[in-house]
Amino acid sequence: MRALLRLILALLLLGVIALGGAWFWAGRQAGPVIDIRQPKRFVGQTTPFEASVTAAGGRFSRLDIVLEQGNQSFPLFALSDPQSGSYVTQEGTDRVRVARAIGKRDFPALQSGPARIVVHAARPVLHNLRRASSTATREVEVRLTPPAVAVLSTFHYINHGGAEFVVFRATPDDVEAGVRVGEVSYAAYPAAGAGIPGDKSIRVAFFGLLYDQDLNTPISVYARDAAGNEVQTPLDHRPFQKPFLKSKFVLDDQFLRRVVPAIAATTPDMNLLTGPEDLLPSFLRINGELRRRNNATIEKLGQSSKPEMLWKEPFRPLLNAAVEARFADTRTYFYKGKEVDRQVHLGFDLAVTEKVPVTAAQRGFVIHASDLGIFGNCVILDHGLGVQSLYGHMSSIGVKVGDMVEPGQMLGRSGMTGLAGGDHVHFTMLVGGHPVNAVEWWDSKWMNDRVFRKIREAGGSASTR
Repeated sequence: MRALLRLILALLLLGVIALGGAWFWAGRQAGPVIDIRQPKRFVGQTTPFEASVTAAGGRFSRLDIVLEQGNQSFPLFALSDPQSGSYVTQEGTDRVRVARAIGKRDFPALQSGPARIVVHAARPVLHNLRRASSTATREVEVRLTPPAVAVLSTFHYINHGGAEFVVFRATPDDVEAGVRVGEVSYAAYPAAGAGIPGDKSIRVAFFGLLYDQDLNTPISVYARDAAGNEVQTPLDHRPFQKPFLKSKFVLDDQFLRRVVPAIAATTPDMNLLTGPEDLLPSFLRINGELRRRNNATIEKLGQSSKPEMLWKEPFRPLLNAAVEARFADTRTYFYKGKEVDRQVHLGFDLAVTEKVPVTAAQRGFVIHASDLGIFGNCVILDHGLGVQSLYGHMSSIGVKVGDMVEPGQMLGRSGMTGLAGGDHVHFTMLVGGHPVNAVEWWDSKWMNDRVFRKIREAGGSASTR
């Protein structure tokens, strides 16, 4: 009997120890993983908040998020009140994402100064008898005063399809700034990169009025701080209409047999060859879908540019070249007497003789030197401040990405790669990755009036050639 009693007591003791161990182990379980994705540092008039919280099985016993400032607490989300203005989405089986706006417009009592975001989360453990908890905080600064911009340069005249240059002040010094033409934005750069010394708040920017934008598209200068506060002011300017030509391009089977298989071979992921006999559908995909894809690549390259104006004089055209096609020339394509397509040619086709040296129009860094779809063998140079030049259809390339080239330096030789109908070089000027009329950049009067004059008037030194 005593032995049985001792056994029972031992079992009870083991049970208590086991329960205590389980209780202790449960208390040591890791709480949910909290990732405050944004904001990183600042809160403004309207600022997005986003956090992800991960717990095993996606089970939460607590999830509370608040924005604290001084003795005030602004609730952002509570598990007990899911209809609190936040958007909650499931990201996999274990993770939820909470998103909402947290700026001054959402919480009018917010004031400029320090604040912090606090996230409390817990998950149930030990059959819901205990919970494992986590807390994460993010120190932020509330900025409510918008930036300021003031245009310093004068006489902004812009041709349809052309480019312009502006000097302006944006404060405080750390704001993002640029020019907005309709829905298209162009980055501004520190004025020191254009040779204008002194005040770090002075910025410069090149921008374009694109061939397919309305002549009266609004143009403004903007500044936006890290808190999302933005200001923009209209840019006083005068646009000028420029005529664009129309042309006819006759396709034949010999041309299609030459260009379609060659381009398809360099773009295997598009599966362009639909059949060995009928090449017209493949050509139309190349002329449309691949053209758009190539232009997107060019635009992306245009978003990264040196913060320095690498040239001191107008750009150089290809010498002794005949112009075979002009900028913004609308081409209508015919095959066997029937119209099959229309596209806009955004550059100049310049021809001399076969495989002539193609030279750099200005000093710049090579940022692309390989095949580029419809442009064939292609070189793109970055000249700084968002300005780039493109050389397409070359038979060979003699430079590589990262090379610095000087004006007149040989880049390769002309050819008929890509969609070229004959041996020539396709030349395009780009601003922010968008094609603009190259004629202006070859013109010393335009370069002096539109660019160098403004640099000198802002206290910098610039060429008068």
